[in-house]
Amino acid sequence: MTEHETGASPTAPHELLLESEDITSFLDALTATIAQALSTDGDEVWCAVTLLRPKRSSTVASSSPAAEALDEIQYHYGDGPCLTASREHRLVHVADTRSDPRWPEYGRAAAANGIRSALGVPLDLGGEASAALDVYADRPHKFDPATIEVVQREVASASTALRLAVRMEKHRDAEADLKAAMASRTTIDLAVGIVMGQNRCTQEEAFAILRAASSHRNLKLRDLAAELVATVGQGPATTHFDR
Repeated sequence: MTEHETGASPTAPHELLLESEDITSFLDALTATIAQALSTDGDEVWCAVTLLRPKRSSTVASSSPAAEALDEIQYHYGDGPCLTASREHRLVHVADTRSDPRWPEYGRAAAANGIRSALGVPLDLGGEASAALDVYADRPHKFDPATIEVVQREVASASTALRLAVRMEKHRDAEADLKAAMASRTTIDLAVGIVMGQNRCTQEEAFAILRAASSHRNLKLRDLAAELVATVGQGPATTHFDR
């Protein structure tokens, strides 16, 4: 992953985020970039992102369909380096799947599918979820300490970008909700004013009339208000809001 090993530095995660349409496309771009940076002549590397869910783990992004298939091996056995990295929030390195004693069944299956070394690097999502970057290679001892350190830095940077993206998404949702609430409030205020004029009543009495009509017609207050405002806008109003 270093410039000496790959001939080029990978695109920084924050730059990938700026170029991506959404979080999913960002993660796909991230896995593809890291896989390409780590792959060398004769040695192929695959990357994916595993997300732990209450009932089933799943791959939410990958550098290729092959990476998703490699993740499925871990899901089948319910354990492995990347699942452990997600659950325990720590780096897990498998230097050789044929000799690592921690997950013997998984190790045999991985080796049979051409995977000889693997990395599980946890993503720090700030308590939002448990996830890890899964890195697979077709030869043993592919990941030396320097390469592992670079991958960890990339994942740490990606985690920061992801937390920012999630926070921005929540902010956009909150802003949209606020605008909708303000629009509804304005419509309701207009409707209250209309009822006050029609019935020569106070604001509190007009609001009570609207609320009663809303309950009687089983219609949301904002929808009833919008209906009244639209009706008045078209001409003299004929409503059910008289006292």
